[in-house]
Order: sequence, then C-alpha cells, then structure tokens
Amino acid sequence: MPAGKHPTKLFTFFINDSVLLLDTYETRYPLRRRTLYHRQQHNAAIPSVTGLLRSMYPSIFIIHRLDKDTSGILCFAKDEETHRYTSQLFEHRQVKKNYIGIVHGSMANESGTIEDAIMEHPVIKGKMIIHQKQGKPSITKFEVMESFGLYTFVKFDILTGRTHQIRVHMQNYGHPIVCDEVYGKVDPVFISQLKKKFKLSKEEEEEKPILQRLAFAKRYERHVKAMQKVVEKINFQ
Repeated sequence: MPAGKHPTKLFTFFINDSVLLLDTYETRYPLRRRTLYHRQQHNAAIPSVTGLLRSMYPSIFIIHRLDKDTSGILCFAKDEETHRYTSQLFEHRQVKKNYIGIVHGSMANESGTIEDAIMEHPVIKGKMIIHQKQGKPSITKFEVMESFGLYTFVKFDILTGRTHQIRVHMQNYGHPIVCDEVYGKVDPVFISQLKKKFKLSKEEEEEKPILQRLAFAKRYERHVKAMQKVVEKINFQ
C-alpha cells in the first residue's frame, strides 16, 4: 500500500473504562511498528495500531492479537489490572474463539476435529508446518456452514492458539483457505471460473474478482455477513 494511502481511522467495536475492542475488517494496520506489512514489506509511513492507540490513551496493553492477514477483533486493556485478568482468561481457555473462512474444494466431512501438532518451519521464518514429534499440540474443530462445489464455507473453533493454526491445519487437511499466499493459492476468485455462460455487463471493460484477499476472519456478526455476501456470489448452483 503506497504511503499516504492507508486508512485514516480505527473502527471501534466496543469500548468502556477498562477495555477496547477494535474491528480490523476495514483497517489494515499492522499491530506494531516492527510488524512487516503486506508481503513482508515494511512501510514507515503506515502507522501501527498500538502506536495510534498510545497517542489517544495514557496506557494501552495488548490482550489478544490476530495473524497479520486475518480479519477480526483486536482486544486491548486500558490498565494493568484488566490486562492481567483478561490475559489469564485467554491463557486458561475461558474465552471461546470462533473463526470463519472459505476453503478450496468440497469437504467430505460436515464436521470434525484436527489435532496435528504445529511447529515453525526450520528454514522459512514466519511459516508454520505440521510436525507430529517436534510440534506443539494444536486442536482445531470445524463445521461446514455451506458447501458449493469448488469452495466450502466453514466455521472453526480453536482450542489452542498456535500461529497460523487454522491455515496450517486446513492446508494439511487438503482444503487450504482461499487466497492464502503462504499456505495455498493467492489467485483471486472470479465468477467466470464458476459460471460457464458468464458475460460482462455493457458497463464493465474487465471482470473484477469477487474475492482477492485471505478468506478468513475471526467470527462476529459483521464478518459473517461480509463473508456470506461472497458466498452468495460464488454459489452458482
């Protein structure tokens, strides 16, 4: 993203005297300044979420983070006591984390549990792999929400919080997340790939993709509706 073209505001989902929840669906800031932004290219002109928040509040603490390319809710505490309390809730798995995504292919099972251990790639920094002996225990539950041939709309519940957990599990399961440049194919999705008789309207010079970013989000109502709009477009049956 070129300098000067980044979003200019944060989207607040919930706020009170103790916590602040931000919606990342439209705001594509890196969490911290040192986070590499968009295909491993760091742009000093793009502010970080924590940097912006610290300019707005006396103190701010990160409670829960998301993978760089995942949409959803970022959780922050506004004081140390809240930070300790909420961090313990996450640590002891007292917070339920739901995600939704569109994966390649038609899944044979409507639901199931994946328990493949995950570790960091020994050579490629930032990439994770399945390794049953050296990897950390990782548990992902999935449930098919809708299946439509080339793609499947899936809900995920994770019982562990490994980096890229769902993306790695689904790649190994044979159904990578759509538009995942690290664990799958980065190719965008076009209606013409799905409808043989698709024709451009008279007002269009070229076809625009209906999906060209990672089809994966931490689940809440707004993200579900956004993902369902994509599903409606590609459900040609």
